[in-house]
Parts: sequence; structure tokens; C-alpha cells
Amino acid sequence: MSSTSVKRRRVVITGYGTLNPLGASAEDTFARASRGESGISEIRAFDTTGLPCRIGGEVNNDWLKPLDTFAPYRKARCGKFSSRAVDMMILATREAAEMANLDQVRDRYRIGCSLGSHGENPSTGEMRFLHRFYHEKTGWNLRELEATGGFSYMSFLKRKPDVAPAILARLFDCRGSSLSIVSACAAGAQAIGEAFRLIQDEKCDVMVAGGCEATLNFSGFIGFVLIKAMAEKYTTPQTASRPFDRKRNGFVMSEGAGALILEELEHARRRGAKILGELRGYGDSADAYRITDTHPKGEGAILAMSRAMADGGVLPEEIDYINAHGTSTAQNDLTESRAIEAVLGEHASRIPVSSNKSMLGHTIAAAGAIESILSLMGMQKSIILPTINHEFPDKKCRLDYVPNKARHQPHRILLSNSFGFGGQNACLCLAAWDGS
Repeated sequence: MSSTSVKRRRVVITGYGTLNPLGASAEDTFARASRGESGISEIRAFDTTGLPCRIGGEVNNDWLKPLDTFAPYRKARCGKFSSRAVDMMILATREAAEMANLDQVRDRYRIGCSLGSHGENPSTGEMRFLHRFYHEKTGWNLRELEATGGFSYMSFLKRKPDVAPAILARLFDCRGSSLSIVSACAAGAQAIGEAFRLIQDEKCDVMVAGGCEATLNFSGFIGFVLIKAMAEKYTTPQTASRPFDRKRNGFVMSEGAGALILEELEHARRRGAKILGELRGYGDSADAYRITDTHPKGEGAILAMSRAMADGGVLPEEIDYINAHGTSTAQNDLTESRAIEAVLGEHASRIPVSSNKSMLGHTIAAAGAIESILSLMGMQKSIILPTINHEFPDKKCRLDYVPNKARHQPHRILLSNSFGFGGQNACLCLAAWDGS
């Protein structure tokens, strides 16, 4: 039997959850996004005095309090080695798991985890503390450091990207494949795509997939400040992220988490799970260009989108909407627009394209997951979320960016783009569930 005659396993979505600057749940987030609200504000997590960018998308600390009553978290004593990003991921996954009734799946060895995560950056306080024990003549005094008891070895664990899926596997009893994806802004989408592949390849029946990020501290922030990638000119924090707008001048860094429960179709049907949508295709690529720049002709983006469509058996005229990467940087927005035109040809001008980052900011490893969730919910509700702060059209960006107001419009097949710093690209093709 040829490989082309083998029927592929279909992968559906049975749960989702998110925690981000706009909301403590998927429904809260979508409701605010559909009103065109912004989650961007002045940063409170650390002192930004003297920095050219002082804004970000922070998650309300009160939204993390449900962890205090989450019994598995307390029993496993996760607070010692879980980071802020992983804590958000746990809550997002709990929302998704409850929606999917994940606890009813009997064979826990067929449930895996695939997460985009970069670990936690050290705080300035930790760095100052450690350097107290370095002496120019004698080097590091480890005995003195150990005697103080002021620095826990658990801090090392928080830095490790693979801790996130390990903790989720422990808390939600996922004993199958475990993946940690480290690919900057493409990580969340790639984690979903690779989970999709594992189910198709019969390695797992169910996957917890998504991403998390919490880099709003000095050490996580300053690198992007120094390369002048973030917005420095804005009248208010809420109007700083303006994808595809002529006056855009950089992205806004945010934090958050997004989780999806992916499941093989027949497995979901047998246990009576509610099917929320279908993941039809996945494409990824590398620009193989510069670490700090996307390919000027968008070759990697074109390849990722084309592969996702081919993987899902979808033609350009069947695409109803594109959830853009849309970072609000001059280079990305123009390159992505041109890539969409190259992939969709004459159909590009009629397809709505919008960027959730105009409201959420850029949640880095979480972005692809959160944006996939909002895209899926939009299909369910026949609402296309807007690109807010779109006031000054850019003649070089010539598509329909759904400016400023949500659009009530049925749509059944979409692409969700995620293009990472360093040239990693991922595209997911999602479809509304038709019951077939």
C-alpha cells in the first residue's frame, strides 16, 4: 500500500484555556477583544525609570490566586520550582482540561504534552545577590554562598524550558510523549503543530499543547530595548501596539499562557467529548537568513503558510480569514503582508487579516497558542476580531486588516501565523467543526 493511500488520523480540539493581559479565561479574553479593548499598561513588575519603553501587557496577579486552591499543585509542592509563566500555563491547562473532561481519559500513557516555553529569566535581585560571593582574587566562594541559604537550587530548575511540560505532565497525569519547544515567537504554534503530528503518527491519542511566557522583568526586557525592537513612541500605552499602521514603531512585550487539548477524532467521539474545531494542517520553516531579521521577501513565511494549506488540503479560495503574526514592527508587518499576497494571489485582497497583538501585545512563546484559541472562538461565534489602533493606512500594507472594530462574519477555514525571532516560522490551518 502506498503512503498516499493511507488515511490520516483527523485531529480535533476538545478544550482550550488562556490567561493573558486581557482576561483570566478564554471567554473573558474573547469578550474584551471583541470590544476592541487593550490589555497594555505601564509596567508595574519592575522599575522602568530611564528606559525608552516602559509599557507591557501584564497579567493581573489576582488571576493567579486560584492556584492556592488547586489541590494537585499544593500536593506536588510545585510552588518551589514552578515559575510565573508555568503557573499561568497550569491555570490555562486546567481550564482546557475541564472543558475537555480530560480526567475521563482512561489510558494516561496515550496523553502527551507539547509546550512552547523558554524558562524564567533571573531577576536583578538574584544577580546582585550571587555576585556578592565573587571575589576578584579568589573567585567564587561557594561555601559562603551555601552558608547564607539565600539562594535556592530550585532557581536553576525555573530556568529550564523543559520544566513546563514536566510539571504539566505531573499535575494532569499525562504519561505519553513530552516535548519542549524553544523557538521564540513561533514556539506556541510549533508546539501545537508537533502535537498534531504525534497524534497523526499514532504516538498519542490526546495532547496538551500550547505555550507560556513571562519575561516582564529587567533581564528579559532589556535585550529587546537595546536592539530597539519595542515601541518607544506612543501617546498612551493602549495605543502603542498598532500592527499594519503607518505609524507603528515596535512591538509591545506581554506575558500569558494558552493551552489546547488536541484529540484524535474517533477517540473523542468514543468518549462523547464535545468537538470545538479541527486542526486541518500545519506548516513550518526556517528563514535561514539573519538572526535578528526576517527574510525581506518573506520566503520562510510563504513556505510555512503554503505547507499548512497543502497539509490540510486547502485551496487559496477556501481561506476565510488569517490571524496574522502582526507584531507592529515595520519589517514584520510589511513582510507578512507581502507573503500573504504571494501565497493567496488574487484572493488575498478579499480575505480579512487581523492581529490580536494590537490588543494583547506580544506574548512570545504563548502567542501562537492564544491566537489559535481566539481564532477558534471567532469561528464558533462568527466574529472576526479587529486590529485596533489602525488609524493611518500604510500604502505598502494593502490588505483588509479589520480596522478597529470586530466584524460579524461567518468563516470556516483560517490560517494562524507565528513567525519567530531568528527565522522560525509556523502556520496552523484551523477549521470549524462540521460534524462529518
